[in-house]
Amino acid sequence: MTYPLVLGHVGAHRLDPESFAETAGVHPELVHRWATLGLVECVTDARGNRWFPVTELAAVARIQRLRAGLGLNYAALGVVVDLLDRIAELEATLQQRPRRTGG
Repeated sequence: MTYPLVLGHVGAHRLDPESFAETAGVHPELVHRWATLGLVECVTDARGNRWFPVTELAAVARIQRLRAGLGLNYAALGVVVDLLDRIAELEATLQQRPRRTGG
């Protein structure tokens, strides 16, 4: 007997804007606005339709935490999100560097 390595619908790695917004618990217009501002990444198909990777739900959660916790406007959100991403990159780079021992 074999079991699939991935549970769920294989094609569900991207969602249309309405499904993405419903899953995130926000209005679809807000998702479009965040995508236009570059706060949430999406891909556009040959027909011009936007598709949102499921992984971007984490970005929506971060945006909602920043808005609720710090009361940031959209311009400030972009700056803070960029800084948080940059900090994460620097931390990852530091963790990959060999550690020096004293002496």
